[in-house]
Amino acid sequence: MSTKRSSVGEKLRSIWTIPDLRNKILFTLGLLLVFRILAQITVPLTHQEQMNLANLFGSTRNQNLGQLLGLFDVFSGGSLQTFSIVALGVAPYITATIVMQLLQPIIPALHNLSEQGEVGRLRFSQITRIITIPLAFLQALGQSAIFVRVGVLDANAFGLFGPNWLETLTILLSLTAGTMILVWIGELITEHGIGNGISLIIFAGIVSRIPQLIQQGFLASTSTGGNGGGIISIAVFLLIGLLTMLGIVFIYQGQRRVPVRYPAKREVGHGMLAGSTKTAYLPIQVNSAGMIPLIFAQSMLILPALLAQYLIGSHIKLLSNAALWTGAYLANTTLWYYWFTYFALVVLFTYFYAYIVWQQQNISENMQKQGAFIPGYRPGEPTRKYLSTILNRVTLCGALFLGIVAILPFVARVGGNQLLSSAALLIVVGVVLDTVRQLDAQMVMRNYSGLLK
Repeated sequence: MSTKRSSVGEKLRSIWTIPDLRNKILFTLGLLLVFRILAQITVPLTHQEQMNLANLFGSTRNQNLGQLLGLFDVFSGGSLQTFSIVALGVAPYITATIVMQLLQPIIPALHNLSEQGEVGRLRFSQITRIITIPLAFLQALGQSAIFVRVGVLDANAFGLFGPNWLETLTILLSLTAGTMILVWIGELITEHGIGNGISLIIFAGIVSRIPQLIQQGFLASTSTGGNGGGIISIAVFLLIGLLTMLGIVFIYQGQRRVPVRYPAKREVGHGMLAGSTKTAYLPIQVNSAGMIPLIFAQSMLILPALLAQYLIGSHIKLLSNAALWTGAYLANTTLWYYWFTYFALVVLFTYFYAYIVWQQQNISENMQKQGAFIPGYRPGEPTRKYLSTILNRVTLCGALFLGIVAILPFVARVGGNQLLSSAALLIVVGVVLDTVRQLDAQMVMRNYSGLLK
């Protein structure tokens, strides 16, 4: 055991002996520090508005609104609680990326970009960034409207079509610019750092909130009157969190390896070639959708709560009553059937996204073009049906696991607070695994054994 530990320690220390890899790590850490500095630059608010913002996030009166703001706050790294210029985080860019991926098999022009190599990829990324700008502006407008609705911002001083339109436009443009700066920082990390820039930005924001979560758990435990119930709740919370992270690692690493034979030729002497085959493996990931199903499902469940916030003060009695009923039943996070619906939507979207990505790859068609085949199955339609059957079975495991992870916040509570975020756990574990793979690949390229060996 000690030999293994020393071996891992030597591999970690060897990272710093590679000058360019060390510079990549330092460059990445420097940009993440810039991100955290930007998170402290707030949108100009009056003292009363700052107090209203603090009271909003410190209150648990409106759980539906808290669910909505909590989702946004995950991607902003807590910046939404201070309403900083990067309060939107990279959520608009993620939304634009998902939209582009879903539209790629539908719009022929976007599908053609995927066949143009590096030039097409750069053009695809440019279109994604362009779409991010209006999405960020609309999200800034929506979040500001929510703050106006709950009394954080002064309704008389906020409006694009009133006497204070310039101040309002300045706030919206500042939030939009903050998102685009984060996208730029993420792409710099991807290009000149250790990679996965956008994911690392979200990861840094989540990790920065850990001290706050620990403080909330401690306060919740002390509020139980010292009878030991709070300590037990925290212990259960930590145990569930640890088991969840182990499960996420297992599912992320899990794959079904399908043997595939490719035609090859070998020299048998005197310049003569003989036909042969070589065997490779096609990996089918258990979780190929990542956290995207969680985002889709939460967005669909949060939409009724968001509409109810706008309509609850309507002068039309029918709309007002519908908004009250929606908040009390349809979007009530304390009811079991809300979480059952969440579970079902996560499973549904996991299948949906997995099949969208699978169809974009055209694996059976590409195998047939290369002359490859799966032993026991003819190329073409039989191979496609066989791979689809495997994908269906493997995705079932991943979908059920994601559904269970999604409803953990309903189970893991400390003092009535949902401290365990399924999306946050998936992001943290996924980013750590991807970063380790990136570092391992960098070391293997330089004739090292790598971190994973």
